[in-house]
Amino acid sequence: MSGHNKWANIRLRKGAQDAKRGKAFTKAAKEIIIAAKSGGDPAGNARLRSAIAAAKAVNLPKDKIEAAIRKGTGQDAGGDLSEIMYEGYGSGGVAIIVETATDNKNRTVAEVRHVFTKYGGAMGESGSVAFQFDRMGVITLDKEKYADEETVMNMVLEAGADDVQDNDDTWEVRTSMTDFNTVRETLEGQGVEMMEAQLAMVPRMLVPVDAEAAKKLVRLTDALEELDDVQNVYTNADFPEDFDPEA
Repeated sequence: MSGHNKWANIRLRKGAQDAKRGKAFTKAAKEIIIAAKSGGDPAGNARLRSAIAAAKAVNLPKDKIEAAIRKGTGQDAGGDLSEIMYEGYGSGGVAIIVETATDNKNRTVAEVRHVFTKYGGAMGESGSVAFQFDRMGVITLDKEKYADEETVMNMVLEAGADDVQDNDDTWEVRTSMTDFNTVRETLEGQGVEMMEAQLAMVPRMLVPVDAEAAKKLVRLTDALEELDDVQNVYTNADFPEDFDPEA
């Protein structure tokens, strides 16, 4: 069991922003489109199974899920998306990863670069910060529903997870990439309700920042999140304990 990890600060706020349901729906559908490029049958496509689970977690309607699969397999138009990852830095030397899904690379790179510049960050070369993160499965559980730490620990470790992080009002369950689907499907089979289940970029080490840098970082990451082509934004910032992003 690891200690409190303030990486969650940005994740929890991200959850609040994703409540802008239009954006959450668009992101979920794009992930399905990209996953379905490798095959439209979830039984043989682990990434598609994960994408569908993530879409259900944000209540994307079934007809929209099916439409996204058809776009991905090429049955319907609109599936011409590429995945591109951008890397950069924000205030305090914090590493930032921006995952995008786009049908126009030139537009996307221009928009991402503009946001970095406008909010005091800088884009880096490919590979400049990615080595500071590991891609892992991250499953988020609501503490109100799953209050007892020992029960949660036993449940998820038996399912094959590696670790559980205590994030104030959520549990963050971490798995290896290879075990992610097995763990998620095991928990799903046990009727466990997940707030989020996705492959994420988890920082290896956190970089402490002061309140001033934290504020700038939140402005930068919020602006990146709002771009239509952006799927996910990750940082390795360690915010001050008492930092209130809404203040």
